[in-house]
This record gives sequence, structure tokens and C-alpha cells, in this order.
Amino acid sequence: MEAKEEIRKIYDKNKKRYGYRRITKELENTGLRMNHKKVQRLLRQMGLRAFSPRAKYRSYKGEVGKTCDNLLLKRTTDEAGHMTACVRQFSSSRPDEKWTTDITEFHIAAGKLYLSPILDMNTREIIAYCISRSPNFRQICSMLDIAFEKHSDLRGTIFHSDQGWQYQMQRYQARLRERGIRQSMSRKGNCLDNSPMENFFGIMKNEMFYGHEYEFRTLDELEKAMDDYIYYYNNSRISLKLKGMSPIKYRQHSSDDVLSV
Repeated sequence: MEAKEEIRKIYDKNKKRYGYRRITKELENTGLRMNHKKVQRLLRQMGLRAFSPRAKYRSYKGEVGKTCDNLLLKRTTDEAGHMTACVRQFSSSRPDEKWTTDITEFHIAAGKLYLSPILDMNTREIIAYCISRSPNFRQICSMLDIAFEKHSDLRGTIFHSDQGWQYQMQRYQARLRERGIRQSMSRKGNCLDNSPMENFFGIMKNEMFYGHEYEFRTLDELEKAMDDYIYYYNNSRISLKLKGMSPIKYRQHSSDDVLSV
């Protein structure tokens, strides 16, 4: 009964977003160790399941071109078979080593909102973001202003994106160069080259938007829900890939490890 009460608390606190794996890890974080199969069985007995409806991913792309190389792509050649393979390198050993960005659309009856975030590939944290009613260049500038105010030393950071028109503008490229940031772009028409950002969009829309579109009567209501979710994602939502920590906690943990060394 005690375990069921704790499971219910975690399930309700996270608005039905956690399945048995995350609930098992959250129980462990609170000091209650339990096998994941038992947690799965208890969830089934209680009639609880994670709410994650499926829907097609869509994002704003704009015109495409060729501005810079994909710095996250490593090409290897098999001399014997004369074959070339491309390996995407999304792993990162420290925060602020690799960032990625993109724009996605949220569409309700009242209109559309566009979200432009920056994601750290090491901590999975949303470093900065801007919500706009049109995908304009001012939105990108605001996003960069927020990121650069929070993170002053970005020399050598790889900043990845698709080939959207915003990221091909000279003003955008100049702002990155001023900070010593290395710009990287996906190959033309290859969305998998920016899958960390697309994965975040999928998680966010599945957990706070898909199935709830008609609950938002105005764009202001939708924008507040987006703000609330990103705060929740950064500060509270645990990830198994981050050792059961939230992105912010994982960044703090990484900083503590560096200081101890």
C-alpha cells in the first residue's frame, strides 16, 4: 500500500507522463528501491498508464541551401569494400560542448505559435528559447540574447541546426563568430541529422500538446502552457539517460564533478 501511494503521487505530480521506468527511478531517488517489473505490475493493477498519444512531427523548415559543413557527422571508409559510412556524433563529454536548435509550430483554433529553443546535447537542457507568433529573425535574435547572457564563454562550442533560412543569414553567422562558436548544419533534406532537437519536440508535444489542443482557447493560454512545460522539463522531468536526473540537476552534478577534480 505504501508503494502504491508513492506511485500514485509520482504519477499525478507528473500529469500522467511517467511510465514504469521513470517511476521506478523516481522511487529510487526518494529512497524506495523496487524492481521495475513490480512497479509495472502495480501500475497495471491500479489502472495507470503513461499518456503519450502519437502524432506526426512537423517543424518549420523554410528554404534550404548550403552554408557550412555538418560538424557532427563523421565519415568512415571501408577500404576493402570501398564503402563510405556516415556516423552522427551527438554524444558529448561536457555541458556547452554541442548545442542544437530548430523551430517548430503549435497550431490551435486561435492561431499558431512558433517555438525556437536551444538544446544542450550533453545535459538535454533547454538553454534558451523564444516563442513567437511568426517565425521571424527577431525571434532567433531574442533566443541568442538569452543564451549569451546566461553563458558567456562559448569558444569552441558547436552550434548545430538544419538549413533553414534563419541560420543562413549573415547576421546570425556573425553573432556566432563573435562568440567563437563553430556553426554546423544538417545535410539537405536529412532530418535525422538533427534528431536530438526533433526528439525534444516530440516529447514536448506528446506530453503537453497532442490530445489537448482544444483545451487552449487563446494563444496566451497556449504560450503559458509551453513556458510551464519547459520549466518542468528542465527542472523536474527526470531522464534515464541522465542517470535519473533532470537536465538542470545533471548540469549541476557535472559542475560538481569538475570542481572535485
